[in-house]
Amino acid sequence: MQSKLAQLVIFIYLITLCIPTMSYKVEPLPDSYAGLGEGPHWDVARQSLYFVDLEAGCLLRYDYRQNKTYRTQIEGETFATFVLPVEGNDQEFAVGCGRRVVIVNWDGVSPVAKVVRTLFEVQSDFKENRLNDAKADPKGRLFFGTMRYVGDEFTHRHGELYRWEAGGNVTVVKSDVGISNGLAWDEKANKFYYIDTTDYEVKSYDYDFKTGVASNPKVIYNLRKDSPKTHILPDGMTIDTEGNLYVATFNGSTIYKVNPNTGECLLEIKLPTKQITSVAFGGPNLDILYVTTAAKFDQPAPAGTTFKVTGLNAKGYPGVNLKL
Repeated sequence: MQSKLAQLVIFIYLITLCIPTMSYKVEPLPDSYAGLGEGPHWDVARQSLYFVDLEAGCLLRYDYRQNKTYRTQIEGETFATFVLPVEGNDQEFAVGCGRRVVIVNWDGVSPVAKVVRTLFEVQSDFKENRLNDAKADPKGRLFFGTMRYVGDEFTHRHGELYRWEAGGNVTVVKSDVGISNGLAWDEKANKFYYIDTTDYEVKSYDYDFKTGVASNPKVIYNLRKDSPKTHILPDGMTIDTEGNLYVATFNGSTIYKVNPNTGECLLEIKLPTKQITSVAFGGPNLDILYVTTAAKFDQPAPAGTTFKVTGLNAKGYPGVNLKL
């Protein structure tokens, strides 16, 4: 009996040696502070990470080759909720300003940028709403959402999720939204993933890449805990080449790597600050996970810093430029 027990102990020990351990490294980007950092977008052509300081109306660009961050103030604007390079024009960017999607001219270096035109405005009757997260889908269509920024977003669910493509009109994808947030697509699986923070969950949709139509929503990851006070708030999101999601949490100091097919959390990536707002893969090999954070409600340093996470043994996709 003792011999069999000893063999079992040795067997278990050998198995544990074979289980891979995940060793990742978290490092700050230089001069990357944003009071409410959001919207990271990796631009392959310029080997740069674009992101926003949302409530300051500022755009930022981290240049990988120079290891330097540039910052610009958009003239006359209070909000910059997202930034997307425009396809075919290396100095034009689509930016969310208030409830307007505008085109901003910026050379990526100058401290001041200017709005050159407005593409459209949504929810003009909802003065207490603003745009929030946005991305272009793999075909270059714009998906973006709104939220209430005055009062309680959990009670007043006046936000919406929209789709827009060049030559077309703005289409409502989903109403009854509290805080429209994370967006990701998987072309291999024909899926679209979406986060409304106030639902405390990640949903998957069947997605037609020819038409841009999302259907059949299904909850694939739930972040509810014992009570609303302890629920984890999902924020931005990205996807790797194996189809796993990376979900940022605004009140959790953690990015969850999730298998959307099983709902299993594969990895918890810990950050040295609480308010994790969004994530995007980038770098020359698309194997660096860039992370924006916030310093809301008097969070201590290093809150608001943008980080890079290496050693994840995963690769993602570059950001998609907006087609006008």
